Amino acid sequence: MPLVTQSIDKAGASGFADALKRTGEALDWLRARHADRTLPLLRLPEKQDDIATILGYATLLRANATDVVFLGTGGSSLGAQTLTQLAGHAVPGVGLLRDPPRIHFTDNLDPASYGTLLDRVPLQSARFVAISKSGGTAETLMQTITALTALKAARLDPEKHVLGLTEPAKPGKANGLRDLLAAHQIPMMEHDPGVGGRYSVLTNVGLLPAAVTGLDIGAVRAGAAAALAPVLDGKPPAEVPAAVGAACAMASGKPIAVMMAYADRLERFTHWYVQLWAESLGKDGKGTTPIGALGPVDQHSQLQLFIAGPRDKLFTIITAGTAGRGPRVDAELAKRAGEPGLGGKTIGDLVAAQGRATAETLAKNGCPVRTMHVETIDERSLGELLMHFMLETIIAARLLGVDPFDQPAVEEGKVLAKKYLAG
Repeated sequence: MPLVTQSIDKAGASGFADALKRTGEALDWLRARHADRTLPLLRLPEKQDDIATILGYATLLRANATDVVFLGTGGSSLGAQTLTQLAGHAVPGVGLLRDPPRIHFTDNLDPASYGTLLDRVPLQSARFVAISKSGGTAETLMQTITALTALKAARLDPEKHVLGLTEPAKPGKANGLRDLLAAHQIPMMEHDPGVGGRYSVLTNVGLLPAAVTGLDIGAVRAGAAAALAPVLDGKPPAEVPAAVGAACAMASGKPIAVMMAYADRLERFTHWYVQLWAESLGKDGKGTTPIGALGPVDQHSQLQLFIAGPRDKLFTIITAGTAGRGPRVDAELAKRAGEPGLGGKTIGDLVAAQGRATAETLAKNGCPVRTMHVETIDERSLGELLMHFMLETIIAARLLGVDPFDQPAVEEGKVLAKKYLAG
């Protein structure tokens, strides 16, 4: 029984049946890549031999630490943020109440923010994890170098405070992060060279931070296996949720894809989805533009445009089992506030009603909508959700005829930025 359920309202998607049929080729391709092991992503859900190593490093990072700082950007950070938010980190009103160690993701390079962090974090009890697949990410290198400088200035041994995570050394291929950390005898974890950053959430890139927060990383992978199972079982496209979702996205004809989640613990997930979809599909003049939104708060900012604005969007509404949960509203106070209907209801009741109402209102107004429901947001259901969208993205890329695993435009910008910096 899947933990994540999906329902499609195919308004405006007249080509849905044809698109769904065409996903059959993509499903065959995925099964072939699983069989010949040339797409390591598909073998991660069943992988067990790295769990003990990940848990061991997580224990070392937590030991006597007040703060753990993860240095990395894009795919080296967003998946991990998505998982650790499940444990309450970076959740509004909750994150600062977490027991140590405090978790920091310095995913965006900003001189004021990072400078403040280095000034304020207690270096004696802080740990830094530098993550870059290639080892040449300029942002991560600058953050790592300045962290090393700060540790040395405090007369602390970097070897006891820093961990690296990058690709294994390859003859003739430079890896600045590996060379930098090796010079300081800093321990290294190996980044799977066959799994790109935005698909790396099920590797040690995502699972190490998750383990530091105490999450069950085995359950994350078990959930991912549940999403992959219909593909490997040879189910027809109509019975593979990822194929149905990809077909809906391509058949809708809408240039914008809105992902709106009704749970604070899925806020980072929407950002992870935006990178995954944009960087995987935006090539050769093709692709659709992803937008992340959070409910109910964005009902008060974006929903007016969504419902009454241009009909150029496909919507995915993700709801959780919030009904009956959270603080309950006193009936007498609700009556005094002029809203007797709120009396006796929980905060979760209102959130559940709002998510349902938003999806139904969009559909009634002719907007193509897909609803996904996660009754309990936990490690297993989040793993299923993450794998679902990685599969959906790959299938959509096959339908578009683009490579979902490269990012040539991003690489071009990186080269130019380094040129300007050197000049």
